[in-house]
Amino acid sequence: MTTAVPPTTSPTASPAASPVGSLTSVFVRLKLSLLRNGLRQSAGRTAAYVTSIVVSALFAAAILISFLLMRGIRDADTIAVLFTGVLALAWTVMPLFVASGDETLDPSRLVMLPLRPQPLVRALLVASLVGIGPLFTLCIALGAAMALVRGAAGTAVAVLAVPLVVLVCVALSRAVAAANVRLLTSRKGRDLAVLSGLLIAVGIQLVNFGAQRLSRSGGLDTLEPAAAVVGWLPPASAIAAVEDASEGRYVTAAARLLLTAAALGALLSWWQRSLVRLMTEPDGSTIGAAGDAAKDTSAASGLLGRLLPGGRTGTVMERSLRYIWRDPKTKGAWVSSLAIGLIVPIFNALQGTGSIYFACFASGMLGILMYNQFGQDTSAFWMVAQTISTPADAYAELRARALALMVITLPYTALVTAATAAVLGDWSALPQALGLAFALLGAMLATGAVASANFPYSIPQDSAYKNVAPGQGGLAWISIFGGMLAAALLCAPVIGATVYLHLADEESFLWLLLPGGTLYGALIAWAGLKVAAPRTAARLPEILTAVSKA
Repeated sequence: MTTAVPPTTSPTASPAASPVGSLTSVFVRLKLSLLRNGLRQSAGRTAAYVTSIVVSALFAAAILISFLLMRGIRDADTIAVLFTGVLALAWTVMPLFVASGDETLDPSRLVMLPLRPQPLVRALLVASLVGIGPLFTLCIALGAAMALVRGAAGTAVAVLAVPLVVLVCVALSRAVAAANVRLLTSRKGRDLAVLSGLLIAVGIQLVNFGAQRLSRSGGLDTLEPAAAVVGWLPPASAIAAVEDASEGRYVTAAARLLLTAAALGALLSWWQRSLVRLMTEPDGSTIGAAGDAAKDTSAASGLLGRLLPGGRTGTVMERSLRYIWRDPKTKGAWVSSLAIGLIVPIFNALQGTGSIYFACFASGMLGILMYNQFGQDTSAFWMVAQTISTPADAYAELRARALALMVITLPYTALVTAATAAVLGDWSALPQALGLAFALLGAMLATGAVASANFPYSIPQDSAYKNVAPGQGGLAWISIFGGMLAAALLCAPVIGATVYLHLADEESFLWLLLPGGTLYGALIAWAGLKVAAPRTAARLPEILTAVSKA
């Protein structure tokens, strides 16, 4: 019997190892692989990504051409500097909203790899330059520089300023993400992500308000003091240096460029320290928070228990109110509705183009929250279904959910209407506007209950940006827009009475719209709940299937 002896190999006899690429090239290929594999998940995602590329390219080209057309204009420097500052601000807050959707923003995934800090920062920085955002930023920085450049000195400074702007923006974004990655990957971070739409809406209203103020002032002179300050803040200081060099202020231009370069170095250093701390220190941020959360929960439970009614109504109301506070999607929807419902009437009133009836927008935004009541339960709706055996049980469930919504919406609608009347100085119109707003709210509650029973859909919990499960988009459109149209039709009697009293010069009776509209809204809401209750009790299996698809 012989024993097989494994062949021995010497180091000299082993085949030559394949050359290992640099860490930077590895990370660039990794970023490209992430993009490629993400696009392979579905045709819809591929189409969305291609569409975003086309839209971003067209938008960047339009801005680039606009900057070129501004050459020689007196206020070109003000626009270029402020636009660069706004761009840098966008890069700063971007990690707060895309951290859960971009895996490359979470460096904690690399904690188990033997990587040194400096090569890691360099590799991550270069990999971060791959994507739509950096390309868009490059086009904006190039356009801003070309709008101001004149002469050889200006050209030389612009060659340095454009890449500095891009690098500072990317480094700023990554440094903020690394410093807050544990927050951004937590439940609070997901709460921030779902509020991105709110900030966009607020930003649009602020831009619109500022544009109207500028058009009334007749020029951009009012922005020059702000541009003077932003011109010394990186990376906008690099664009301001192009203007200084073109005008012959070489010392100032050099100072601004050095300031931008120093900011880049400081950001890289901060980023490196955050990476070292992230990869060497244990995450104990939730230890103390858990105890505090438990204390807050017990305190909140006692408070709600004292304020809410007993029985099924109080239990369901408490559960709905806890959804508002704890569930990221529900919280985001509520905060967005509350903010937009206040912004639209108040901003229109401040601009002098508003009306007291714009306060009804708050009722509409808050009433939408009644739609798809069972979708927020997801697959846990089976526990609710176990407690419903008759239409009376379904009515009690829907009524308690509507009451929980009214706890917030009724006083908030009154507050928004009163604030709009105060801004317009039209207190005499407050009763009629409030009555119409309450009637619309009651109609929205009624149609929302019916839509929840007939057109439920699932709300994905693993995505901060998708509010409808794939294949259920049609249900969501029918539920929301069909219900809103039906609510407007249900409010026709109150709207007709308001119009009639105005046309008949019976303003002295307009105050009757407050009790009349409130009573009408309550009756419509009650009727809607009564109609939806038997339908809900009969469709419990279908509702459970629909809300469990995510």
